[in-house]
Amino acid sequence: MFTGIVEELGRLEARHDGRFRFACTSGFVEGASVGDSVAHNGACLTIVTLLPGGYEVDVVAETLARTNLGDLAPGDPVNLERPVRLQDRLGGHLVSGHVDGVGTVVQPAPDLVVTIDPGLSRYVVEKGSITVDGCSLTVAAVEADRFRIAIIPHTAEVTTLGGVRPGDRVNLEVDIMAKHAEKLLAAQLAGPTDAAAAG
Repeated sequence: MFTGIVEELGRLEARHDGRFRFACTSGFVEGASVGDSVAHNGACLTIVTLLPGGYEVDVVAETLARTNLGDLAPGDPVNLERPVRLQDRLGGHLVSGHVDGVGTVVQPAPDLVVTIDPGLSRYVVEKGSITVDGCSLTVAAVEADRFRIAIIPHTAEVTTLGGVRPGDRVNLEVDIMAKHAEKLLAAQLAGPTDAAAAG
């Protein structure tokens, strides 16, 4: 579980046959172990090798198909976050690291506008939370197929969001609480099953 508060702007150093090598500060990987999770632009991946000044992860075809990680080239910046600890402050919102979809940047920061699949837009509400490339953000406005975020200068400076341009693809994770609430309410609104009613 993550909070959407990016800890570090890392960099993709190399990729080969699904193995991605990321560079970061020694402080970011301090205390890390093989098997630990790290969010990369909001996508949770597992450390498989620790290296001086970085680490490696394996990225499977499913992840490449459902995120923007396949767009990365060596040298590209990447938003990194380690999992939240129980004693940490929850500075953003609860983020699973499971990308729901990929949006396209229509307008860059500071008034960031991103398209969203209409199937996901029902989970996005004005003043609600959404994760864009791993960053927990507050929605300023919503339309049927897009939403707007006001990006503050600090966020633009310390994350990839300051450098995205129209046409760039970004990972999106909607609020997990909204998805759970919808599922629970759908079961209640459907009423008893035919078998239960007949019994």
